[in-house]
Amino acid sequence: MKMLKPHRPRLERRVVGSTNRWRLPREPFSGDLLALSQMCKAVSIDFDEVLKNPDRLCVSQIQKYFPGNMKKKAIQSGEADVILECLGFTWELHQPQLFQSDTLAKLYVMALARDSANPEKELQKLLRAQLPRKTKEQHPAKKMIISLKINDPLVTKAAFATALKNLYMHEVTLSADDVLGVLAAAHVLQFRSLFQRCVTMMMNGLTPSTIKNFYVAGCKYKEELLTTACERWMEMNLVPLMGTQIHLRKIPQELLHKVLRSPRLFTFSEFHLLKTLLLWVYLQLNNKTQTIPTYETVLAFFRSFPEKCSFLDRDVGQNLMQLFLCLRLHGITKGKDLEELRRINFFPESWLLRATAYHYHALESGGDMAHVNNLSTQAVRFGLLFTQEYTTHSKMIAIYGFFFEIKGIKHGTTSYSFHMQRIRHTDLEFPSLVCEHGPISLRAERLVTYEIRAQTPVGGKWQEFRTNQITQKFGLGKPSCKSHALKIQTVGIPIYASFSFIFSLS
Repeated sequence: MKMLKPHRPRLERRVVGSTNRWRLPREPFSGDLLALSQMCKAVSIDFDEVLKNPDRLCVSQIQKYFPGNMKKKAIQSGEADVILECLGFTWELHQPQLFQSDTLAKLYVMALARDSANPEKELQKLLRAQLPRKTKEQHPAKKMIISLKINDPLVTKAAFATALKNLYMHEVTLSADDVLGVLAAAHVLQFRSLFQRCVTMMMNGLTPSTIKNFYVAGCKYKEELLTTACERWMEMNLVPLMGTQIHLRKIPQELLHKVLRSPRLFTFSEFHLLKTLLLWVYLQLNNKTQTIPTYETVLAFFRSFPEKCSFLDRDVGQNLMQLFLCLRLHGITKGKDLEELRRINFFPESWLLRATAYHYHALESGGDMAHVNNLSTQAVRFGLLFTQEYTTHSKMIAIYGFFFEIKGIKHGTTSYSFHMQRIRHTDLEFPSLVCEHGPISLRAERLVTYEIRAQTPVGGKWQEFRTNQITQKFGLGKPSCKSHALKIQTVGIPIYASFSFIFSLS
């Protein structure tokens, strides 16, 4: 009688794709890219995502066993079948709900693979335990214990509990105070829908008190939509809002630098922007100050440094040099303001000499800005903040002896226009005050290159309107004294209107 050698048990093979390639079921990725690609197609998963995270394939393979209505159903009663150990507490969860979180799903699959030789069969048993039975006798499912360690200090017990609650209820109310912690918890749990809900809420809730934390969170979790929203909000509100709030101290230098370089930055004037930046430096160096100081207090602080060296040339000022290089000192033309800058000894002497020489040559040539040719990066900027109570809002500006009125008019519920107009010095309300601090030009015409821009928030997004770059000769009589108008239709308020211009060579 011939003795047959016993056959070694063969590993189960799995057919994948039309080419009948196979792989072992317990190996998520063994280097066979073609088989992996075919398997991804079979379970509708992105191939590149699986290459970065092979565990994602395992999670998705388990998820396919869930009936669609069961994953969406919120369990109101019944014994939990998963126990989560986290933050020193135990949390009882139901199996279908935890698969909304990629992190919990991965931990669950790993626990199945660790405790069972056939995790898919074990999962089917657990699923059957969830379904209603015709007989009265039901066998309780085995509870699975999973553990999650969280190192993010933003994730508190309350925030984590709120995130878990959202696994069961999609309309859980979130407060502005809680949203940052819930966002962090959603990121740890890889709970995508909750994370995006938090991002949207933060984008719509930007204020002087929240801007810093929301921006830092956007950078930390690499959420570009949130960081971009913070940057856009700061571009509009750095001078008119943050410049009057103690919260200016918290603005990170990196964010401030980005905003200062933006062509969309809103400011009432170049001098207003400088005052805001000086205030930010003061608050960095006087961190015990709890109220916003007066401008005279800020000036007195910088004057207190020894005169032998400017502030920016000192060690403490070297790291701030890039911020102040973003300023357009040539846009500060009032003699009084320029003299003030010299007295506080803040800027290097070479900077002040360059600005003074620039103004001298411009005045000598009748106001022509020979060294300025880029409207988006070098033009002199002025702005109007048009709020709800205005039907008409205007401001007088003077530069190199020429006087202009910038003006906004509300024509209807949603209709506005913005323009600028040259004014005779004899038509000014207080001509003596103007003559005291600046020159007067009697030139009949002045060539100006300008652009008018308006921006306003609508539904969590920014609407932007602008004219083309226009070059026009401004005379003293009508109609040559008036610029082209920027006409807009919007429900947004307030409207940030910016006027950028260069006095071109005649």
